[in-house]
Amino acid sequence: MKYDAQDCKLVFSQKLTQTIYDFRLQNKELAAITKPGQFVQVLVPGKTLRRPISVCDVEGDIIRLVFEVRGEGTEILSQTRTGDSINIIAPLGKGFELDKNKKTVFIGGGIGVPPMLYSAKQCGENAAVINGFRNKSAIILSEDFEKAGCSLIITTDDGSFGIHGFVTQPLEEIIDSADMICACGPTPMLRNISKLAKEHNVPCQVSLEQRMACGIGACLGCAVAINDGNGGTVYKHVCKDGPVFSGEEVAW
Repeated sequence: MKYDAQDCKLVFSQKLTQTIYDFRLQNKELAAITKPGQFVQVLVPGKTLRRPISVCDVEGDIIRLVFEVRGEGTEILSQTRTGDSINIIAPLGKGFELDKNKKTVFIGGGIGVPPMLYSAKQCGENAAVINGFRNKSAIILSEDFEKAGCSLIITTDDGSFGIHGFVTQPLEEIIDSADMICACGPTPMLRNISKLAKEHNVPCQVSLEQRMACGIGACLGCAVAINDGNGGTVYKHVCKDGPVFSGEEVAW
């Protein structure tokens, strides 16, 4: 695959929480080939390394990115104004393998929620969504999931909204009716979901969060241990071989 950097016009921006921003980028060519679970590498003015951001949604010629300000780079990016151009390399990575006819549970944790929207939309009414947040003020995208026809369950760590606890609690109640589980979020959450899926013999796909530099497998900075099937492990790259892997193949 040829990785070309392209300029996209920022046609909409909104601050969703104190630290999370919603950007809509216009690029017909890239939008047409972007799949659920893939990501983009965004050029930040004044910075050498691009920032990886998961694709939240695609509608027509619009690629939607929802990202959290975590450092100087994303802080600079958040100040981009509507009408400005943003340079991206996209689409990158291996996304989710989905079947719209299968009952699929989509699980997002924190900033792992955005990439689950475009994925869940592929299954519509066959999608059950469980999103976990720290508290009520951190909740995002609920209306978007409901608009897509998905059933939605929300958990919060402090019990300020929805179910008090972790995403695995409601998952245990519906897992036996699921044909597939897809998840994105913190590593401990993904590890626990994968364990639960294995116990119930339900296929599970996980999108791993990892620091990236190049985004195309050249710098080797996002290596992750994968079971080789013979009791050992091999290393694969989250950016090129993932970010989506089978839950059972990850060496947790």
